[in-house]
Amino acid sequence: MSTLYVVRHAIAEDRDAERWPDDSQRPLTKEGETAFRSAARGLERIVPAVDVVLSSPYVRAWRTAEILAAEAGWPAPEPCEALEAERPPEDAAAGIRARGDVAGLAVVGHEPQLSRLVSLVLTGDPDAIAFDFKKGGVVRIDDRTLRWAATPKMLRALQ
Repeated sequence: MSTLYVVRHAIAEDRDAERWPDDSQRPLTKEGETAFRSAARGLERIVPAVDVVLSSPYVRAWRTAEILAAEAGWPAPEPCEALEAERPPEDAAAGIRARGDVAGLAVVGHEPQLSRLVSLVLTGDPDAIAFDFKKGGVVRIDDRTLRWAATPKMLRALQ
């Protein structure tokens, strides 16, 4: 793959074992969804096309990927269990490699896996780089080179 976009899910509800005994079902907040819609429209201005979107099947990540399709015109997401929360970054990297050679691939998932994935892709070591990945933030990597990282606030300013 030549370009990888790494997207952290938008702001989700707080963990609550009574409301969501299965954390994979925890949704985005209404405010998080609204703010990310705006960020996705800004993202469309700097990333007009992506070939494939892989997403964690967890509700909050999946909804974030659906918003990217609706607002940024990215493809509908494909589920990727390797991007589930608590999975090691090596699993995510294997899931990306299994997708084959595509020009532009995006992954939508969770912390701390995504910041460790960025470090793994850039250096070969998931712990080499400490990276503060905001909810709804996006990183672009071209051929193992970090091109940019954008917070949701930066993306909203672009729309």
